[in-house]
Amino acid sequence: MASSTQANSAALRAELSASQAAEEASRARSRRRWRRALHSLRRDPSAIFGLIILSIVVFAALFAPWISPHDPGLVDPLKRLLPPFWSEPQGSMEHILGTDAVGRDILSRIIYGARISLGVSLISVFLSSVVGITLGLIAGYYGRWPDAIIMRLVDIQLAYPLILFAITVAAIFGASLRNLIVVLVIANWVTYTRVVRGEVLVRRQTQYVEAARVNGCRDVRIIRSHILPNVFSSILVIFTLQVAFVLILESGLSFLGLGVEPTIPTWGSMLNEGRNYIMTAWWLETFPGLAIMFTVLGINLLGDWIRDVLDPQLRID
Repeated sequence: MASSTQANSAALRAELSASQAAEEASRARSRRRWRRALHSLRRDPSAIFGLIILSIVVFAALFAPWISPHDPGLVDPLKRLLPPFWSEPQGSMEHILGTDAVGRDILSRIIYGARISLGVSLISVFLSSVVGITLGLIAGYYGRWPDAIIMRLVDIQLAYPLILFAITVAAIFGASLRNLIVVLVIANWVTYTRVVRGEVLVRRQTQYVEAARVNGCRDVRIIRSHILPNVFSSILVIFTLQVAFVLILESGLSFLGLGVEPTIPTWGSMLNEGRNYIMTAWWLETFPGLAIMFTVLGINLLGDWIRDVLDPQLRID
């Protein structure tokens, strides 16, 4: 009896030590991946440049009330269409990038516009990724009629023009921040669904998934523990690139008047407000356009670095 108890205790200790060793090995692999990623970042000047740009934009969006020199909605007709500070004789340091047609400070509106443009992009991309990943996992893992229904929805979504859908939503429900996010989510979930479905179709036939089925694992656990982690790298790359795409899309919809309310400053709405003054007040279009261009450039450069780090075929050791 005593020998049996000692044997069980020894087996339990061996199992615990094996589990601890596996956990420690997993942490070590994670630390090595982070060190390799940071080393790769230091060797990639374009990724560093993108990270710096994105950090500046995020900092401006988070601390806009404290770093903005003026109230972005403050109207001063006496100071309308003032040029940037380096333009003589009307330019001044009070309005570094000038003012718009009703006297609002351009720099303050760009800083506050970063909160809306970047925030809308991140929220809509996150929501569309949740919807698209879920439907892609279901379609790829179960196949048959769930796959047929989901992929027909994808075909319908791809066949319907985005601008027409945005006009329909704006005409029925009005232009608002919530409606803009809904339009962007509906426009972008199909990208995740198609990519994740293709990845799952390959992963579900692998030996480790078959072994999990033989061991009696439920479908939800197999998807969560064995399939989703192996497609996460593709999802992360798509997420970063989609943020840049949605940022341009949001600016385009706001430029057409299909975005948020006119009183809310966004980079796209600033372009719309300045289009009538492009020949006489070039700064109304130039500075919001530069904000969009550099932000998208920073996101794309960082996204390319993430793709290179996560894709073993592109990784250079």
